Amino acid sequence: MNLLIKPRKDSQELVHVTPESAAWGYVSFSVYQLPAGETLTFTEDAKELCAMILTGTVSAEAEGQQWKEIGERKSVFADAAPYAVYVPPRTKLTVTAKTDTELALGGAPAKGGLPVRLIEPADMRRLSRGQGTNVRHVCEILPEGQPAESLLIFEVKTPSSHSSSYPPHKHDVDNLPAESLLEETYYHRINPSQGFIFQRVYTDSRDIDESMAVEDRDVVLVPRGYHPVVVPHGYESYYLNVMAGPKRIWRFQNDPAHDWIVSGN
Repeated sequence: MNLLIKPRKDSQELVHVTPESAAWGYVSFSVYQLPAGETLTFTEDAKELCAMILTGTVSAEAEGQQWKEIGERKSVFADAAPYAVYVPPRTKLTVTAKTDTELALGGAPAKGGLPVRLIEPADMRRLSRGQGTNVRHVCEILPEGQPAESLLIFEVKTPSSHSSSYPPHKHDVDNLPAESLLEETYYHRINPSQGFIFQRVYTDSRDIDESMAVEDRDVVLVPRGYHPVVVPHGYESYYLNVMAGPKRIWRFQNDPAHDWIVSGN
């Protein structure tokens, strides 16, 4: 199973993940690089979509609503949350880049019924998790408390020499309230961009056990298993998580071998 997806850096669509390509059931994910003036249109018959302006400025239109010149970040490492637009199935979203733009698109199964809406930076909670060299900084783009049918979306920035998604945790069993089943993509950015980070995806049985040197704009698939990230000295890490599963609830279990890190035992 190949869990590491390399970008097509000479293409408008940098990465493209579908349930078919990932051999799973829920998450779709793409990233686009748009020069100023370029327009893209998206629509899905059976999926909700969330378009995230990672960098740059765009104008967007959906279901008669227009948002002009949204997005203000020049880098995903800026101390700011992104703008995002949510659209239900059977709804056309048109995005026009006003400056050079990096745009991410997450999708997951939905029946429809929720309205189109702009998600502004002020609507996104930002917080820090962990202690010591396990501290990382989270932006909740589309968490459980915000309306959606399947999608859960977060950004995480991890400082140099820190670990993240750690202790290793998993969410691959539909066993609520203890654990939920969620597929997940990690879209990685690295500063400076010539660097790399490490990510391991492994299960208790080790039928999946891949340790990857991850470079800028790579995507890591997490169909199941634990999935920690470690950042080498001198570089900082950003990743965008898109999750979905049969229930829109994020509950996880730490690897028992490493749970002492947070339990104090």
